[in-house]
Amino acid sequence: MQSHPHMDQPMRRKAREVTDPVVIESVLQSETLMHLAMSQNDVPFLVPVYFGWDGKALYFHSASAGSKIGILQANPEVCFEISSVAGFIEAEEACDFEAQHRTVIGFGRAVFVEDEAEKIRALDLIVAHFTRKHFEYPKENLAKTLVIRIDVHAMKCKQHGF
Repeated sequence: MQSHPHMDQPMRRKAREVTDPVVIESVLQSETLMHLAMSQNDVPFLVPVYFGWDGKALYFHSASAGSKIGILQANPEVCFEISSVAGFIEAEEACDFEAQHRTVIGFGRAVFVEDEAEKIRALDLIVAHFTRKHFEYPKENLAKTLVIRIDVHAMKCKQHGF
């Protein structure tokens, strides 16, 4: 992975930083929802998307038109966040409540996938979060579905309460 200015800074609460690749991988494999941040002309845009992870890249699908597609075509650089929240830790003071969580935040570049075999593999990764069934994707559906790969530049993970 490459360096990234936001990822090069030390984590403020160093004790919460996770560097164990097994833990990071477990968050990326077990969660289904990713928040994807984009920007065009200094205007931020954030969307939740269902995703798949293949060990190197993140994938999500989309209709062929819409705000996120236009933004990604203009500026493919993205930030992503994936969290696993297991509950909440109560405290005596309201400001001391905390979430029991693991969070992965990273940066990458969105690439529109053209290769049909890669598209199918990506869709299988996404669907596998929801079912063990295997599906065939009709060619006409594949042609209408965009699959976007995020080539990850850098990511960090933190946890609390585990």
